Amino acid sequence: MMATLYSMQDSGNSYKVRLLFAHLGLPFRIVDIDTTSGATRKDDFLEINPIGKAPVVVLDDGRALAESGAILLHFAEGSRFLPDDGYERAKCYEWMFFEQYSHEPTIAVRRALHVYEARRAQATPERLRELLEKGNEALRVMEKRLAKHDWLAGHAFSVADIALYAYTHDAEEKGGFDLDPFPGIRRWLERVAAARGHVTIDWRPA
Repeated sequence: MMATLYSMQDSGNSYKVRLLFAHLGLPFRIVDIDTTSGATRKDDFLEINPIGKAPVVVLDDGRALAESGAILLHFAEGSRFLPDDGYERAKCYEWMFFEQYSHEPTIAVRRALHVYEARRAQATPERLRELLEKGNEALRVMEKRLAKHDWLAGHAFSVADIALYAYTHDAEEKGGFDLDPFPGIRRWLERVAAARGHVTIDWRPA
C-alpha cells in the first residue's frame, strides 16, 4: 500500500510535498488536480478535503491530511529532515510559519498573478508593486540568515528549507523578483538543488 497525493503540478505548495517524498524515497500515487478550474470545490474532492485545496494526502489506511506544512511535518517525523534537538525543531516550525504568513502571501501570490490566466485581472500595477515590496521584505529576512548560515534552521538541510525553496526558486523567473541583492539566498538555492535526491517542480513519480 502507498499514499495518494492530490497535487497541482505547478503549485509550489504541492511541489513541497513531492520534493520531500523524493528525498525520502517514498513511493506514492499522484492524482493531478487543477485548483484553478474549480475541481477542488466539487463534492467528491470536498469529501477528501473539506478545505477544498491541494495538496492533500490520503494515507494507505484511508485517512486524509491537508495543508502542505502539516504534510511535511508528518512525513519528516523520524527522518533527517526534522532535527532531534527541540530548539532546532522549533526553528523549523518558525520558518515554516514565516513561509505561510509572510513569504507565500507575497512571493507566491505575485507569481500566481503572472502565471495563471484566471488571476490576471488582479495583476494591477498597484497590486504588483505592493507584493514586490512585501516580498522583498520577506527575502531580506531570509537573506539575513542565509548570508551567514548554509541552512535556514540548525546546521542541516530540513523541512524548513524545502518549505521555503518551493516558491523562492522561481521567484525571479515567474514572480518578477530580482535576487541579485540576495547572494545568500542564491547560494542556498544552489545548495538545495544540489542536495542528493533533489527533483525539479516538473518531476512526477514513475
